[in-house]
Amino acid sequence: MKRMSLLKAAWLVAVIVISAPAVCPAQDLREAYRKAEQMKEEQRRKARGKEAAIKADRDSFTDAVIALERKQKDLEDRLAAMNSRIEQKTARREDLQQQWTRQELDTREISGNVRVAARDVETILVDSPFTAFAPGRAERVGHLLDQGYFPDINDISGMAASLFEEIRLSGQVRMQESGIIGRDGEKVTASVLTLGKFSAAYQTPQETGFLRYMPEGKELVALSTLPRGGWGRDLKAYFAGRTARVPLDMSGGNALAQITQQTSFREQLEAGGPIVWPILGLAVIALVIVISRAVFLQRVHSNTDRFMGEVNGLVARGDWGGAEDYVARNGRNGSPVIAVIRAGLGVRDRDRETVENVLQESILHQLPRVERGLSALAVLGAVAPLLGLLGTVTGMINTFRVITLFGTGDPKLMSGGISEALVTTELGLAVAIPIMLLHTYLSRRSGAIIDQMEEKAVQMANLIQLHRNPEMELKAREAIGG
Repeated sequence: MKRMSLLKAAWLVAVIVISAPAVCPAQDLREAYRKAEQMKEEQRRKARGKEAAIKADRDSFTDAVIALERKQKDLEDRLAAMNSRIEQKTARREDLQQQWTRQELDTREISGNVRVAARDVETILVDSPFTAFAPGRAERVGHLLDQGYFPDINDISGMAASLFEEIRLSGQVRMQESGIIGRDGEKVTASVLTLGKFSAAYQTPQETGFLRYMPEGKELVALSTLPRGGWGRDLKAYFAGRTARVPLDMSGGNALAQITQQTSFREQLEAGGPIVWPILGLAVIALVIVISRAVFLQRVHSNTDRFMGEVNGLVARGDWGGAEDYVARNGRNGSPVIAVIRAGLGVRDRDRETVENVLQESILHQLPRVERGLSALAVLGAVAPLLGLLGTVTGMINTFRVITLFGTGDPKLMSGGISEALVTTELGLAVAIPIMLLHTYLSRRSGAIIDQMEEKAVQMANLIQLHRNPEMELKAREAIGG
């Protein structure tokens, strides 16, 4: 391109020279040629300068490229080294992550176990009656239950110390002055006796009674009912130091609380409704029948075997008058057996068939006396549970009526009908079961007397027949004499 520029410049000079007027002198031509040559030389010098500059630029560019290539290689080496370090660090991070995961699981397990133990200890402390004397005991472990809190060794030691303190107090019998809620709902100061964590009692100048711990208010509250009978005497004597015996409630106060809820027999009967009174009427009637029949059967009971032996001896000796006198003397208690024997002696001169008929008639005559009241007792025993069932039905009807009016939101509204249903059933069975047992007992006693009447009637018939046959009577005398 430089060469083409020089040729264009020479061509331009030549054109100028040729186009000049012919009249120009030769000197002007030489001057123009010389200027053209100077211009050409100037162009060459500029071209060489530009070429040198281009060459210098090319060398500079080459050096820069070489430097950049060297820098690129260095950067690539550094990148490879950094990638290698990244791989090493990544592997190390994964290893540390695995270690952290394992340690985190162990840490969470430890924290969870401590939290569970802290919750149990807090429950024990809240429910403990000793918290009434130190209300802040439960707060010692309360912060361990905060979400995200990790317990340290001091927290665990403090929790263990609280638990051991509770164990130590649970094995002590302590007497101290403390404030309690009295039976009137007012707070008073009293001498408080704690028997481990099982029972608590108090004594004021006016009264001595048991206490129950209320976890909601962290206070000891006096039971509404004072202990009666031996419990009250033993408790007062223990406070006074006169005895080492004291009532102990192993249920932690629940058994004592049940005592305050006990109702009297009259209150239970009143809860049973109007059906209770007919059941009680049946019980009274049955009691009268049982007592009268028991007295009668006990009065007419006699040793019939010994009595019949005496009669047989008198008859065997032919002393019929003596036998009649003996029967008359022993028959004053109204024994049915003796009455049957007396009837048999009265017809001893008749034939056997007549004697047996008279004896059977006498037995039939005595049966109403022996079995009197037993059928009525059986009816009463059957009617009593039916009345209880009737009371159950009426009680359930009242319960459903209350449910219809007020719904099932308040169980106390339904307790009246349910109490009526249960009390009448209980009372009906409580009356029927003894009646049936006593009916069975009296029936067996009556049956035994009836069996004795039948047995002795047969013996009497045989004895009269034996006396009517002289030959058999002689043999009988010989047998008695032998």
